[in-house]
Amino acid sequence: MPVTTPAAPATPPRTAATARAKELLHPASWHLSTRLVVVMLALLTVICALVGMVSYTALSVTVKSQLDASLQQAAVRTAAYYTSPGTTGPGPDPLNARATSAGQLSAVLSDGVVHYAGILSSRGTRQQLTTADADILAGLSTNGTFSDRTLSIGEYRLAAQAVPNGDTLITGLPLAATKQTLQTLVVSIILVSLAGLLALGWAGTAIIRRSLRPLAVLSGTATKVATLRLDAGEVALSARVPEAAARPGTEVGNVGHAFNAMLENVSHALQARQHSETKLRRFVADASHELRTPLTAIRGYAELLSMTEPLSTDGQTALGRVQAQSVRMSKLVEDLLTLARLDEQQAAAGTAAPSQGGRNHAAAAVQAPVNVSPLVMEAVRDIQVATPGHEWQFTVPDEPVEAACGESALRQVLLNLLSNAAKHTPTGTAVHTSLSQAPDGSVVLEVSDNGPGIDPAFLAVVFDRFSRADTARTGTTGSTGLGLSIVQGMVQAHGGTVQAASVPGRTTFTVRLPGAASPQAPAKATPRAPAPAPNVTANPQGLPPRMPDRGIPR
Repeated sequence: MPVTTPAAPATPPRTAATARAKELLHPASWHLSTRLVVVMLALLTVICALVGMVSYTALSVTVKSQLDASLQQAAVRTAAYYTSPGTTGPGPDPLNARATSAGQLSAVLSDGVVHYAGILSSRGTRQQLTTADADILAGLSTNGTFSDRTLSIGEYRLAAQAVPNGDTLITGLPLAATKQTLQTLVVSIILVSLAGLLALGWAGTAIIRRSLRPLAVLSGTATKVATLRLDAGEVALSARVPEAAARPGTEVGNVGHAFNAMLENVSHALQARQHSETKLRRFVADASHELRTPLTAIRGYAELLSMTEPLSTDGQTALGRVQAQSVRMSKLVEDLLTLARLDEQQAAAGTAAPSQGGRNHAAAAVQAPVNVSPLVMEAVRDIQVATPGHEWQFTVPDEPVEAACGESALRQVLLNLLSNAAKHTPTGTAVHTSLSQAPDGSVVLEVSDNGPGIDPAFLAVVFDRFSRADTARTGTTGSTGLGLSIVQGMVQAHGGTVQAASVPGRTTFTVRLPGAASPQAPAKATPRAPAPAPNVTANPQGLPPRMPDRGIPR
């Protein structure tokens, strides 16, 4: 019974938003310019706070000292007036002393009773204090220190002193002006600091971004180089960091200069690699071309010997081996020559723009559109005759399916794929070839089998030249590893793609070629009726079987 694995619960939107917020709050995820601006503003904030604290403390000490000095002078004047010579009984009202300022408080404490408790208003009139204020004044100490008290008329700094007649004279000055001065200073510091931080933040952001602009240019150049294909073909590595961003002497300039030097080195290495590849391809092409004549001569003389000279049994066997190996060698030489020609076409035409799907311009000018359906049926009948031990099937649409490619190239692609399936699957394997047309008008050709499958480690390099994995799929004979390389080269030369997918019991090679018709819905595929021969799908059109020239294995 199959076990169904429950799907993982989706991340709640609130959780995702929280994670995103945490990521944004993490400084490591910020841009370098943002981090520099934040650090600069943080340092400036600390400096402004320190300056504000020092200024507040200094001004607070200064104004309090001035207030204490004024209070001391007022107390001395009041005491001199209150104890002036010739005064008998209770002294005069202390508020009547000369140079009494507005807001000054005066009171006399005699035998525990407060007299003359009042302040001089701004109009020059006397303002009496409340009983609660008198009680507060009665509790002052006469040890010569100043005290701050909150009265009904506000906060006052008070001084209590004993006079010769036994009374206690109390003098006070308001703290409102001092506190107003300090509050004004605090507000000024905050406003100036905020304005300065905003201005410096704006200016610093502009300066930092301008200073880091060469890094953005360097990043753009690196991204442009990263999108280039440097693995094969002739590469013109012309991207460089502009001279303005690559001047040695500064940190950013040193990075740009070093990056340009690295690109120069990579460019020279790519040129050396391309030169080496060109020499190797020319050698392969020349060697393949030169080997065709001696191999043909070897095959001809071997056939002549077998027909004209009496040989022993061992001699006939040896001569047969010579003929078989010369045939195999001829196939290998033809494959190498085909690949060399494909390489020459790609080198001459170059790679096309992405909008063209990488189609080779040299191969774009192909012959008239080719009807693929008859080629599929012929290829299956050909391989059926050559390999009767497999079960060969094909499915083609009733309507013609035309592809913009060469007929000989398409025929070789089909034969190579079918021969590859025959070589690397055991006897009795069912191989199915299907043809369809995609909605975008492209032609889709699939060759699949129910064999053991391809090793996943080998699947990534299955189209590489001389790639062989005889242990991946059962086969009786080895291969040169060039068949699928030729398939890929020919398909790509005509602007198509080829892909391989394999799991145990299902291996599929999918070829997609540009279609000659306008985009249309896929045609309805009709399987063909089986032929009288066992394990073979017949061709209902009665086409004569065509023997393959050669089957290029994987």
